[in-house]
Amino acid sequence: MKEMGAAKFKEQCLALLDTVDSEGIVITKHGVPVAKLIPIETATANLIGSLKGKIKVKGNIFSTGLDWNASNEC
Repeated sequence: MKEMGAAKFKEQCLALLDTVDSEGIVITKHGVPVAKLIPIETATANLIGSLKGKIKVKGNIFSTGLDWNASNEC
């Protein structure tokens, strides 16, 4: 696990947010750990494709289900 001082973290904060790995980064003050930066795990990534083969589409999903005539006849 990576450790860095608070001052260095402050300088590089935005770049670190883009590159933090699952182990995280321990932030220290005078050598004493005070915080840990870890990425948030997104459970939504597991949802993609999870219903494949479990749902059947019935009818035309691009239709309102209503028939109508758009002619100009009154």
